[in-house]
Amino acid sequence: MLILASGSPRRRELLAQIGVRFEVDVADIDETPEASEVAQAYVERLALEKARVVAARHSDAVVLGADTSVIIDGEILGKPLDEADAATMLARLAGRKHQVLTAVALVNGERALVRSIITQVHFRSLSEEEIQCYVATGEPSDKAGSYGIQGFGAILVDAIEGSYSNVVGLPLTETAAMLKEFNVPVWQVG
Repeated sequence: MLILASGSPRRRELLAQIGVRFEVDVADIDETPEASEVAQAYVERLALEKARVVAARHSDAVVLGADTSVIIDGEILGKPLDEADAATMLARLAGRKHQVLTAVALVNGERALVRSIITQVHFRSLSEEEIQCYVATGEPSDKAGSYGIQGFGAILVDAIEGSYSNVVGLPLTETAAMLKEFNVPVWQVG
């Protein structure tokens, strides 16, 4: 049995898209970055911590934890605090390239595997009015970097280099390969 240690509807949709059967048990952890923690170490620590917290409640299950951050100029952009914070993040990303970094962790008993994937994202230039209109949709409120490429935010992006599903929140090719290592079936239908 696979358990997803995340409340993210996007991660649920992505796992279902590749035919993975799973249950959800959300891990409640402190997501504050540690002092001078680099982005890759941060997302890997959180993904593994989420998976371990839930695995402690389900000893026989394989647990998947994941964490996604947006990185620009070496700084981690998490979820916005409010609309003003979302607008500030979007203005910073406008007309520039940034990275989306997702770590995926699988835990089963003492066995653990963590991988992180980076996708380069190119934002087009944005006017203040466009930023305010996008913020008003409410879409940025629960997303790292204040945008969702799978929604209205798609029109903010000029191009990506790498995994699209990684930008949504779960790199499917890499996740499927990891699940295979833990004998969790994909491609299940019906």
